[in-house]
Amino acid sequence: MAVDGGHRNSGCDWDGRWNHVRKFLERPGPFTHPDFEPSTESLQFLLETCKILVIGSGGLGCELLKNLALSGFRLIHVVDMDTIDVSNLNRQFLFRPKDVGRPKAEVAADFVNSRIPGCKVVPHFKKIQDFDESFYRQFHIIVCGLDSIIARRWMNGMLISLLSYEDGILDPSSIIPLIDGGTEGFKGNARVILPGMTACIDCTLELYPPQINFPMCTIASMPRLPEHCIEYARILQWPKEKPFGDTSVDGDNPEHIQWMFERAQERASEFNITGVTYRLTQGVVKRIIPAVASTNAVIAAACATEVFKIATSAYIPLNNYLVFNDVDGLYTYTFEAERKENCSACSLVPQDLQFPSSAKLQEVLEYLTENAALQMKSPAITTTLEGKNKTLYLQVIYVIFDKLGLSDGQELAVADVTTPQTVLFKLNFTA
Repeated sequence: MAVDGGHRNSGCDWDGRWNHVRKFLERPGPFTHPDFEPSTESLQFLLETCKILVIGSGGLGCELLKNLALSGFRLIHVVDMDTIDVSNLNRQFLFRPKDVGRPKAEVAADFVNSRIPGCKVVPHFKKIQDFDESFYRQFHIIVCGLDSIIARRWMNGMLISLLSYEDGILDPSSIIPLIDGGTEGFKGNARVILPGMTACIDCTLELYPPQINFPMCTIASMPRLPEHCIEYARILQWPKEKPFGDTSVDGDNPEHIQWMFERAQERASEFNITGVTYRLTQGVVKRIIPAVASTNAVIAAACATEVFKIATSAYIPLNNYLVFNDVDGLYTYTFEAERKENCSACSLVPQDLQFPSSAKLQEVLEYLTENAALQMKSPAITTTLEGKNKTLYLQVIYVIFDKLGLSDGQELAVADVTTPQTVLFKLNFTA
């Protein structure tokens, strides 16, 4: 794959510094890849040429940056849009109390660069959506340490959009491997994705647990849990009272969280409910699942190992999904997630939508958002009628057509925050 020029900085090395890595790269072994040839060139590739992008510098990201830098990777970029909060300090070990309020990416990069001679971590305090194709195309491997399924799916879509085909044959040089890690308390997973070849994020979307939502009637009339009181403040009181003007709730804004915490406490006292705390309020608003440092360390180690395997071809990479669980004892399981032929992200044909001719647009929207294999968030639907582009639905405009008013076989183009590319669907009317 085409990447930018390398970075040479060998003056900081000393005798024996990379002996532990040389043992893997400069001698044969029973578990090496069939195509692997021991040489000194593999180490030089790590030190001087290989460019890695780490997305996220939180619990997983801190571990990943440390592991990759100590493994010989020197050209690392890190992207993170968050700033450091006090609650991060117990597990995100690259940060200190003095760093609270600063961008995570910048602090993490400064820390690694200052502690590991020769390493050049470049921070980006931005959203992944702020970069175009040319930015992502420069990397050999991309590693995700994200806590957002939407962001994972967007990154997955971006790498799929970079693939090149000639006469229907995938060009291997256009593939940028994606290593994805995720943790939830004492559970975690690591996976290797070769876009266009193996199962992508959307191929296995059903594996991600659905987001927990509380019934509105319970929130408004019969709260029983502290979470109900917090949701009451967020969903009902916030838009009604508009404490900070016409602005949406920002889970990273301490003033917003404090306001909801106080309203939730008032609500809880009315119904004799205990347990409303500032941390719980923040967790409910941001949909946070408590993190465990040891789980982050294990999953980050698995991801960093896969990066090393792919970059050096020294060992056969994970094929392709690792599950980790240490709730009761220690359990790991590896399986091959299969690619879906009709995946909305990585297949090359429009997806079929089966609806009766009398269907309303609302039914299509509900299908796009509620279907386990799609899970779209705010789809915008357009189509071509009489040679002209027609907008059927935009979230800010609401429904334009009550009935579809479309013909059998009509193609619908759907844009959503979960993907950088438009997804095509083919409308098939059922009897």
